[in-house]
Amino acid sequence: MEFFEAVKKRRSVRRFTQTQVPDSVVVNAIDAALIAPNSSNMQPWEFYWVKAPEKMALLKKACLSQPAATTAQHLVVAVSRVDTWKRNCKMMVELLSKNPKTPKSALDYYQKIVPLVYATGPFNLLGLIKKIIIFWGGFFRPTPRGPSFKHEVFEVVTKTTALACENLMLAVVAQGYSCCPMEGFDEKLVKKLLKLNCNSHVVMVIGIGEGDSSGIYGPQIRFDKKYFVFEV
Repeated sequence: MEFFEAVKKRRSVRRFTQTQVPDSVVVNAIDAALIAPNSSNMQPWEFYWVKAPEKMALLKKACLSQPAATTAQHLVVAVSRVDTWKRNCKMMVELLSKNPKTPKSALDYYQKIVPLVYATGPFNLLGLIKKIIIFWGGFFRPTPRGPSFKHEVFEVVTKTTALACENLMLAVVAQGYSCCPMEGFDEKLVKKLLKLNCNSHVVMVIGIGEGDSSGIYGPQIRFDKKYFVFEV
């Protein structure tokens, strides 16, 4: 499917038919998600393709039993994490070190800058120190203002994961199926189901299936872009 056609065709379909969707559709969509742009290539995302019937039933209930969940043939949970950066940073250093053409600046970035950006320390103490340094440094030169505290790191990794979710959804549409991103769910129940810790955040649950004609409640409403787009 041509790219702009897929973009325009993507809608939040709230109800799906009972037509089976091949596993390959989900595999391709997740593969597309995994090549999305992300901050410092830390890939702070996880995608849980819930397939076990009993777990899928619990997930549908955690999604408030909304039709987008209960009628979906597949459910994928997108999760952002603030505790996988050390592992991923180490893998980046190992990969870059094997390439003799890797500039020293790239290795320095992953060995020095990334740990400084993502680490917050016990009780956010390191984050507080970073915040003070950033505050004073900003008086003298343009300075990145974060992240410093854990909640700010969560913001970074969640934005990254949301980018991957868009890739996933467009890939579903490009293969001729429909999807619906859901933010209406009980995160505590979802995290319990997936055995997630406090360093994770459930970004969204995505229902996938063949769209039912009753699953789109009306024409796509978008306000005039003059309210949102500015040339400066």
